[in-house]
Amino acid sequence: MAQPAAYIVDALRTAGGRRNGKLAGWHPADLGGAVLDAIVARSGIDPAAIEDVIMGCVSQGGEQAFQIGRNAVLASGLPESVPAVSIDRQCGSSQQAIQFAAQAVMSGTQDVVIAAGVESMTRVPMFSTGKLFQDAGLGVAKSPGQERRYPGIAFSQFVGAEMMARKYGLSRDDLDRYALESHRRAAAAAERGDFDAEIVPLEIQTPEGPALHRIDEGIRFDTSLEAIGGVKTLQEGGVVTAANASQICDGASAVLVVSEAALKAHGLTPLARIHNLTVTAGDPVIMLEEPLIATERALRKAGMTIGEIDLYEVNEAFASVPLAWLKHSGADPEKLNVHGGAIALGHPLGASGTKLMATLVHALRRRGARYGLQTMCEAGGVANVTIVERL
Repeated sequence: MAQPAAYIVDALRTAGGRRNGKLAGWHPADLGGAVLDAIVARSGIDPAAIEDVIMGCVSQGGEQAFQIGRNAVLASGLPESVPAVSIDRQCGSSQQAIQFAAQAVMSGTQDVVIAAGVESMTRVPMFSTGKLFQDAGLGVAKSPGQERRYPGIAFSQFVGAEMMARKYGLSRDDLDRYALESHRRAAAAAERGDFDAEIVPLEIQTPEGPALHRIDEGIRFDTSLEAIGGVKTLQEGGVVTAANASQICDGASAVLVVSEAALKAHGLTPLARIHNLTVTAGDPVIMLEEPLIATERALRKAGMTIGEIDLYEVNEAFASVPLAWLKHSGADPEKLNVHGGAIALGHPLGASGTKLMATLVHALRRRGARYGLQTMCEAGGVANVTIVERL
């Protein structure tokens, strides 16, 4: 008997907002609710048919506290009968939401699930949830048990990014040139309208009055290698800078995942079938290397080679990650992040997984390509890989 399949019917995202930028006026629950409403409206599915919402979010405090997934449902037009859960796999939170949704569908447990993510890095700043508790004298995340195993180590993605650059022989110039290409590709994609099918326009207030936010605010349409090269490194003697790392970003995204039975019952047309789900973990100190290992495992499990994949989305947390991934995998750089990545478009933490999937499935469709692979590094040395097949 063939294994039950999970299908992606649609995938949407907001255009990214810079810190204190165009989406700063949106409460994250409302931001999440907006993409839920949009994906239901565009798919045409009966909202009462949705059996669960799985929402990724990293900084689950303040306005993102008290179960942001459920709060987003209650801020949306979905009926109260739609349950939700909030999950945190750090930067891979909403990619994991896709995988949990697919597993629910493939197991026969549920037929219609929305995987989603939201992060307002303006209103709930990165690291604020830990810092507020620490400043209040309520302790720190690293336990005595962890300290015994990793004595004196302060787990840091910034340190990990430098370690990746050293390990894979990447210079400051390599990282800066990659960052420039991210902006160039993102700018070209925006100007061609390549993002139009995946972006949910949101109403914002501007000094000139109400407007619709449709274009990723982080894209620097006129940047240059000189401008990127002029940014100081994050640590003395290092190669990582704010210009060759992902941008702080506000945003939300959603992917509708359904069973074959739901396709027929609701008259839905899928964009893609989920072909492989993989998650692995490794060294939490270098931290960001795991997508390299996870990709190997995913391809092995899928019985595929890297050359059989038509497009790759490798999250640009830092330029050293996709560059190391290219070196390790032997992948074609022309297939990698073809519309730019988080260096130009922003990395709204818990929303990035479903955001990248929205970009990937629409790019596959537009190009008539078949297979896409998505992966991202995650704090703690974890990585998800999802392979999809366009239909």
